[in-house]
Amino acid sequence: MSATPLTAVPSSLPLPPFRGRIGCDTRSGYYAAPRRYRLHLSLSCPHCLRIAVTHSLLGLDDILPVTLLPAVPDGPGGGHFTLRPLYEASSHRYAGAAAAPVLSDDWTGRIVSTHTPDILRDLARRFGGGPDCPALYPHGAEAEIAAVGRLCEQGINEAAQRAGQAGADRTARDTALGSLLRVLDSLERRLTPQDYILGDELTAADVQLWVTLVQLDTVHRWHLDAAAVRRIADHPHLWSYARRLAAHPAFGSRLDLDGIARRHHAHCRGLEAAGAAVQILDWAAHAPGRATAQLG
Repeated sequence: MSATPLTAVPSSLPLPPFRGRIGCDTRSGYYAAPRRYRLHLSLSCPHCLRIAVTHSLLGLDDILPVTLLPAVPDGPGGGHFTLRPLYEASSHRYAGAAAAPVLSDDWTGRIVSTHTPDILRDLARRFGGGPDCPALYPHGAEAEIAAVGRLCEQGINEAAQRAGQAGADRTARDTALGSLLRVLDSLERRLTPQDYILGDELTAADVQLWVTLVQLDTVHRWHLDAAAVRRIADHPHLWSYARRLAAHPAFGSRLDLDGIARRHHAHCRGLEAAGAAVQILDWAAHAPGRATAQLG
C-alpha cells in the first residue's frame, strides 16, 4: 500500500433508519443464506451504484437478487413508492422517506439495512470470498478504506457542490475549487506509481472513488465553468484510472447515464454553467444503455 497518508475527517452524514447486520452463522438472526436477501437499488444513486458494482465484482447474481428501481424517486422526501410497504412492515408508522438502497430479508419481508457501508462489508465478508473474487476489504486496510470514503464525500463531492453553488460569492466558489483540486492532486500522485488507490490490488476504496469520479463528471461539472472543468480534467493518471475501471464489466455494466442525468435534472435547482459542455470521459463507451427492470 502507498505510504502517502490519507487525511480522515469526521463524517456528518445522518444516521440510517435501519442498520441490521448479516452474521456469520445460524446463531445470528440474519445469517447468510442463498437467495434469502434482496437488494433494492436505483443505479442513478451513487450509494446504490457502489453496491451494484460490488455485487457484480463478487459475482452474487445467483445468490442475492437485485431489484432495480426507477432512476427518479417518485415518493415523498426522495423515496420510492414501491419501497413504502417494505418500510412500513419494518417500522410501525414509519414516517420517513422510503429511500434506496435497501437490503431486505425475503423470509420475513422486513428491511435488514439501509446503511451503505454495512451493506458493502456484509456482501464482501458474508457472501464473497470465492477464488475469483477480489478481497475488497483486505486485512489491515479498513482505516485507509474509510479515509478514502471521507475524502470522496467531503474532499470531492461536497467541495464540488460548493464550487458550483448558485448564489455563492466568487471567493467562496474559488476556495472550494482550490480544495477540490488539492484532493485531486493528492490522488493523482498516489495513482502515478500504482494501479489502484491503495496499491496493487483493487479494493472497496476503488469502488467508492470510481463512483465519485462518475458523479464529478456527470453531475457536478454541470455547475462549474469550463476553466474549472479543464483544471479538474488535468489529472491524467486519475482519469486514466477511471477509464480503466469503467472498461471492467462489473463497473461499466452498471452505469445508467440517462438515469443519472434525469435524476440530477429532476431535483437540481442550480444554474447550468459552461463546464457542462466539457465532458472529461466518454462514459457512454462503457455503459450498456438503460438497465433492465429487475435482476435475479
